[in-house]
Amino acid sequence: MRYGIAVLLIVLSSFISQAYAACGKVTVADMNWSSAELIANIDVFILEHGFGCDAELVPGDTMPTGTSMIEKGEPDIAPELWSNSFTEALQKGVEEKRLRIAGRSLSDGGEEGFWVPKYLVDKDPSIATIEGVIKNKKLFKHPENPDKYAFMGCPAGWGCQISSSHLFEALELKKHGFEMIDPGSGAGLAGAIAKAYERKEAWFGYYWAPTDILGKYTMVKVDFGSGVKKDHFLNCLAKANCEKPQVSMYPSSPVHTVTTEQFASKAPEAYEYLSKRAFKNAQMNQLLAWMKDNQADGNIAMEHFLKNYESTWTPWVSSAVAQKVKKALKQM
Repeated sequence: MRYGIAVLLIVLSSFISQAYAACGKVTVADMNWSSAELIANIDVFILEHGFGCDAELVPGDTMPTGTSMIEKGEPDIAPELWSNSFTEALQKGVEEKRLRIAGRSLSDGGEEGFWVPKYLVDKDPSIATIEGVIKNKKLFKHPENPDKYAFMGCPAGWGCQISSSHLFEALELKKHGFEMIDPGSGAGLAGAIAKAYERKEAWFGYYWAPTDILGKYTMVKVDFGSGVKKDHFLNCLAKANCEKPQVSMYPSSPVHTVTTEQFASKAPEAYEYLSKRAFKNAQMNQLLAWMKDNQADGNIAMEHFLKNYESTWTPWVSSAVAQKVKKALKQM
């Protein structure tokens, strides 16, 4: 009897080892904004130490990463894909069994919009509307051209560049003398808000939540007076080819974890973890604020999260995987 149990345990152990070994090499997209960077680092650590994957980070961005996953089958995982800007391609990738949606990385969804600092609205409540912004356009001085007014757009290459550009056109901001400025990067966009806020200067542009910036600096979303035209947003504003863009507020953005079908098939246990791994916006804001205050990169923030938020992440994995991750943390 004991011999039979021993054999069974050996077989089970061998089966589990083979299941983890099947995970193999895994590439995880490291997007260039803080929440995505944090989640990517968490995924790499848990996949490596909990599931035995040979996991590594690779540079990523919404459109290039999504396109590469569909066309080339790499990277294996996009931990935080804002799918409003990638809806059609994402659906096609799933239908063609190239991609699989694991779940929502931000369970509350993301929030996008055009924003102004609250202190401007406190002085003139009309600035909380697009009519008020246009009426007070002289406040929004262009940094290089005194004859133009500044609208800070989304960094080139980001999915939000498409929708924000279409809305800039639909709102006829160019006609009113505004010029869209490319901040160059997510850090450049955040820095522009911080600089304006600290100097109590006017600022008008695109941003999103959850972020440490909107947690630290109180901003007001500009009301376009249009409501949300979700179908038009998804079928036109979020697409590169939108011939007749109409004004619409941003709908809540589904923020998904997406994997290649190949990864999901070869590593079902690891895929199951990704399907359970999700953050609420309030908690993510808290983590992002910690990152900002401590000048922590994604790797340091990952260690902080895994060591201090066990009650959050342990339900995402089995007790056996959790023990492996905890053991690896103690060795750091």
